[in-house]
Amino acid sequence: MAEFRMTIDGELVDSEKALDVVNPASDEVFARVPACSREQLDSAFHAAERAFLGWREDDDRRRAVLRACADAVEANAEELARLQVMEQGMTLEFSRGVVKGCIGNFRKYAEIEIPVTVVQDDEVARIEVVRRPLGVIAAIRPWNFPLNQAGAAIAPSLRAGNTVVLKPSPYTPVGTLRLGELLREVIPAGVCNIVSGPDPLGQWMTEHPVPRGIVFTGSVATGRKVNLAAAQDFKRVLLELGGNDPAVVLDDVDPEELAARLFWTVFRNTGQVCRAVKRVYVPAALHDQVAAALARQAGEVVVGNGLDDEVTMGPVNNRMQFDRVQELVADAASHGGRALVGGEPANGHGYFYPPTVIVGAADGTRLVDEEQFGPVVPLIPYEDLDDAIRRANDTTYGLGASVWSGDLDRAKAVADRLEAGSVWINTHGTGTERAPNTGTKWSGVGSKGGIWNVYAVTDPCTIMTSRQGPTTYAPVRAVAG
Repeated sequence: MAEFRMTIDGELVDSEKALDVVNPASDEVFARVPACSREQLDSAFHAAERAFLGWREDDDRRRAVLRACADAVEANAEELARLQVMEQGMTLEFSRGVVKGCIGNFRKYAEIEIPVTVVQDDEVARIEVVRRPLGVIAAIRPWNFPLNQAGAAIAPSLRAGNTVVLKPSPYTPVGTLRLGELLREVIPAGVCNIVSGPDPLGQWMTEHPVPRGIVFTGSVATGRKVNLAAAQDFKRVLLELGGNDPAVVLDDVDPEELAARLFWTVFRNTGQVCRAVKRVYVPAALHDQVAAALARQAGEVVVGNGLDDEVTMGPVNNRMQFDRVQELVADAASHGGRALVGGEPANGHGYFYPPTVIVGAADGTRLVDEEQFGPVVPLIPYEDLDDAIRRANDTTYGLGASVWSGDLDRAKAVADRLEAGSVWINTHGTGTERAPNTGTKWSGVGSKGGIWNVYAVTDPCTIMTSRQGPTTYAPVRAVAG
């Protein structure tokens, strides 16, 4: 049984209680991690608070440390990738890419410039706006991309001059704890602390008086609780919450070509991607052809243990999500939905569920209206494009959306009408550090990515330098009435 430790104030720390970690490919416990106590969490936050005073002062040092973090992760990339497969379930090839994303976060933020905005510079005054770190950041990370999500919280926070206490998901703590062991060799004590444990550890973090900012990725329900807790202390929040991204297909597409390009935007990482296509609106005249083409793609997928070379899709990450996927498919079937392919979990151990294409599930069924976060997609036919756009927007979510067409002008006109923080044309879920990733409606607060992420963990500060003599303020006489 592998055991891992937390990183608090530069030291590796055990706890009196432990948390078992299950490999989703076998449904068996493969590792044990500490369950952080309240006292240990206090120690982590106070260590981060002490370290903040010196860490915020030296910009060159912060850049150098982030470069060293990237080197440390890169030197241990294969070990981290394999640990991530065992706890999360993704394929090894995909996991290597996720680790590269973690490395990339450290490298990109080491080089990013934090601008000083000069709004006035004349004989009267110089006025500039600088960014000031918030202080200690409480980062609570999800289970779908553990190591990349850790890097995406740590790197911009440290670059901006903050210090961090980070908690990985209790489903996937192993790789992140190992990351903490590696980073403690290059990050000053107290600057980055990593703790682990089940609920209510996240609640303790959001309610703790020390952190001034909270970085959270997860469900809308939990995000609401985080936001309410933060509001009591006026903590800043960066929340990436759920999504139910629509893909709107126009009537000029080639069904086979569309299916080839659309398939992995739905089923990447077993569908466990915030910005994945989760419902497809397709012209009624093309519906059957598109559905058949997607079903053929699904039939070529090899589902199994992500460490096996031939596997192209791993299991669902955890029992709760596995049960939810089955529940949504069963509900769709009870309302006229039909699986063209898949639709039943695999026999044997592990949380294996094949890629599933559902037809006949209309708007109003749970599979269409809710975020399934698994390897299932409903296809919904439409006759009128305006109606399809209305239905695509008829949701509390607003994370991403996409339009698929051979006519870029038509696609752009539709994209302009879709209500989401990111809208893609002929692709879905790709990103760039040059633009913000923002959730609208219930899908989040604040923006991630590049300099936008730095802005989310800093406050603006206006510095005004007068170039005139002493100012005399005349008394103001009150005017009755």
